[in-house]
Amino acid sequence: MELLFILVTGLAVGSFLNVLIYRIPLEENIAFPASHCPKCEHKLAWWHNIPLVSWVTLKGKCAFCKTPISVQYPLVELITGGLFAVLYYKLGFGLEFISAAIVFSLLLALSMIDFKYFAVPDSLNLAAIAVAVVQPEFVEAFQNALLLAGGFALLRFYLSYFLKKEAMGEGDIMIAATMGAMLGLPGALYAIFLSALLAMLPSLLARDNKVPFVPFLALATLIVYLFEDFFAQLGALLYA
Repeated sequence: MELLFILVTGLAVGSFLNVLIYRIPLEENIAFPASHCPKCEHKLAWWHNIPLVSWVTLKGKCAFCKTPISVQYPLVELITGGLFAVLYYKLGFGLEFISAAIVFSLLLALSMIDFKYFAVPDSLNLAAIAVAVVQPEFVEAFQNALLLAGGFALLRFYLSYFLKKEAMGEGDIMIAATMGAMLGLPGALYAIFLSALLAMLPSLLARDNKVPFVPFLALATLIVYLFEDFFAQLGALLYA
């Protein structure tokens, strides 16, 4: 029963993430006006905002103007619900779960925004860092956040110099701070290496087109966080 509650909460949070993903890049207020169709601007009733259910019952279209509703909406809700479920399975319910659920929800929103707009809003990034750092091991988490952010910043300067173009954005550096706080060392380094592997094929396929890197950083962070014991054992074998 508790798992069902966690899953439903995750779906609801996913619905709110959709608001952030849509409104923040447009610099709109995330609370006002109330939910409305972006096409006809008709205010939506509460039953039009039930996570997953409303999209299915409305057949993926606005109840008023019948404009198609992006599949992004149920997909983000479903991913967030699954995210909450796997974090609950790993951590149980407590402050650590709440903190991790917030951080990875924000990383999901950042990933979607980067994927759609090639932008990484500072507001969400700073919120993720703040939540990731505020934990019982605050000093260690803060130090790891600074180390990873500093390392990424230095890497950015060198790559930009040798490539003669901007190698990575400031948003990526802020994501690195969150990774450091959440994973510590060497976990964050494993996640950075893994993110590079995950991004390799899409980058090759894209050729000259830009590829958003935040989704790969976020996914790698989640994988290392969920399977920290495996990566710890792997690290022990590598350095044995």
